[in-house]
Amino acid sequence: MKRIKVMVVDDSAVVRQVLTGLLEADPGIDVLCAVADPLLAMTRMKTQWPDVIVLDIEMPRMDGLTFLRKIMAERPTPVIICSTLAEKGTKTSMEALAAGAVAVITKPKLGIKQFLNDSCDDLLAAVKTAVHANVKHLAVREKNTADAILPPAENRTAMIQTTERVVAIGTSTGGTQALEVVLKALPRVCPGIVIVQHMPEKFT
Repeated sequence: MKRIKVMVVDDSAVVRQVLTGLLEADPGIDVLCAVADPLLAMTRMKTQWPDVIVLDIEMPRMDGLTFLRKIMAERPTPVIICSTLAEKGTKTSMEALAAGAVAVITKPKLGIKQFLNDSCDDLLAAVKTAVHANVKHLAVREKNTADAILPPAENRTAMIQTTERVVAIGTSTGGTQALEVVLKALPRVCPGIVIVQHMPEKFT
């Protein structure tokens, strides 16, 4: 019996490790590789193409939806989205399905390792079902170039939703004292901070 060749693309080392272990425990599945982002995936796919791809959405250098559209444009392949952003009914999950994903699995923001272990049977079933999906009709006429990193502006909606957060603060002349008060009031654990300070021309 031919084993299903699976590629895992996720920027979390824990997720890659757990998914690889769960998938390879099944005698009918062979994990070709587990990589941290789509650019590494494309490099590996030049030598060996997977039967099924398990794909995260929020990743560095190229997001999962952009990569999904690129795959469907060049060589349609069954893709299972496995992401914290792909909650049922959200715009992100609907975009993934519209772009050609054959299944969507929502990872929790906390307790991912335990979730993946508990969902092992569902994950294996999704992979074994996905390999038989007919995705050839999803190929699009316009293909991205091999070095494309971002989609065209009109399609650049993949990362509207994200788990990342940032605090942006802008102050003008005389606002340094107020800025000091704000910074001292921030909690110890908070998102990254971007500060823009306007200075009069004579001080620049």
